[in-house]
Amino acid sequence: MADTAARSFFRDLSLPAVVAGFITVLVGFASSAVIVFQAAQALGAGQVEIASWMWALGIGMGVTCIGLSLRYRMPVVTAWSTPGAAMLVVGVGTLPLSDAIGAFVLAALLTVAAGFSGLFEKAMRRIPVSLASGMLAGVLLRFGLDAFASVGTQPLLVLAMLAVYLSGRRWFPRYAVIATLLVGVAVAAGKGLMHAEQVQLQLARPLFTPPTLSWAALFGIALPLFIVTMASQNVPGVAVLKASGYDAPISPVVGWIGVANTLLAPFGAYALNLAAITAAICMGREVHEDRALRYPAAVCAGAFYIVIGLFGATVAAVFAAFPKELVAALAGIALLGTIGNSLAVALKDEGGREPALLTFLVTASGLSLGGIGSAFWGLVAGGVALLVLRRPVR
Repeated sequence: MADTAARSFFRDLSLPAVVAGFITVLVGFASSAVIVFQAAQALGAGQVEIASWMWALGIGMGVTCIGLSLRYRMPVVTAWSTPGAAMLVVGVGTLPLSDAIGAFVLAALLTVAAGFSGLFEKAMRRIPVSLASGMLAGVLLRFGLDAFASVGTQPLLVLAMLAVYLSGRRWFPRYAVIATLLVGVAVAAGKGLMHAEQVQLQLARPLFTPPTLSWAALFGIALPLFIVTMASQNVPGVAVLKASGYDAPISPVVGWIGVANTLLAPFGAYALNLAAITAAICMGREVHEDRALRYPAAVCAGAFYIVIGLFGATVAAVFAAFPKELVAALAGIALLGTIGNSLAVALKDEGGREPALLTFLVTASGLSLGGIGSAFWGLVAGGVALLVLRRPVR
C-alpha cells in the first residue's frame, strides 16, 4: 500500500508543485517568523529554546502537511498560528515558560476534542461557498496590493517579475511563477539586494520543557490561544479549502493537527492549525490545471517545513536574504489567479452577492475585535447580512 502511494505521488509530482511548495514556505516564514521569535522571547526563551520552537513548529507543520495531503489526496497545508503568537507577545505577563508550555498542551488537547468530536466541522458546514470565497478574496487582497506597492521602492525588480509572469501566462502558463521567481532572484542579486553573507549551516536541537499549569496560564494563555487559533486560523483555513473546491473531512484533519500539536507542544510548538493565505498558493491553477493533482504542492511545502525544523537558524538566515519587495511581489503574483477566482465565485449568485461583498470588505479591512482577526468577523458580517436579506418579510 505504501509503495503504491509513493509511486502515485511521484507520478503526480511536478516542478510547479515543488515551486509552489517553496513559495508557500517562503511567504509564510518571511511574513510572520519574527512574531514567533518575539513570542518566544516574551516568555523568557533564549536562543536554545527559540531554536527548539522552530524545530517543533517546522516538524509539526511538515509532518501534518505531508501526512494529511497524502492521506486525503488534497492540498492540506498547515501553519503556526500568527494571531496566537501576536497574543503571546502582548498578553503573557510574567508567567514562567513551563506554565506557558502547559497552556500550549491544553490548547492543543482542546483542538483534538473540537476536531474528533465533529463539533467544529458541523459549524463550518453552515458557511455558504459565496461567503467563504468572499472571505478568501478579502484575506488575499492585501498580498495583491502589497505586490504593486513594492513598485514604489524597487520598480525594476517588481516590474521585471510582473512582465515575466504575464509573458509566462501567455506562452508557458504552468511555469510562469517559476520563471517569475528565477527572474526576481536574478534581478535582486544583480542589484545587490540579496544578503546571504550571514548564512551558516547549523542544526536545531529540540529541548523538552516539562509542562506545568496555573490558573493564570489557563485563562491567560490556553483558552485565548485556543479561541483565537480556531476563529482566526482554522475557520479561514477550512473556508479556503471549501472555496477552492475541496470537500475535506474537517473533523479528522483538525483532530490530527491537534494530536501533532500536543506531542510537540513541550518542545515549543505553541499552536498548529490549517493555513489560509499560504494554503491558497498550493491550490491555484498555477500548480496544475487538474484540481486533483495539486496535492503534491502541499507535500513539498511539508518537506520544506521539515528542513526549516532541522536547520531552523540556517533557514531563517536564508529567507532573510530575500529582499522584502521580492517576497511581496512573488506572493501577490502567485495569488492573482486565486484572488480572481474567489471574487468570481463570491459574486456569481446575485441573491448572495451583497452578503459576499460585505464579507469581502470586512475581511479586507483588517478589523480586529477581542483579539480575533477580520476573517472571522467578515464571515459573521456576511452571515448576518444573509439572514437579514433572505428572511421573509411578513
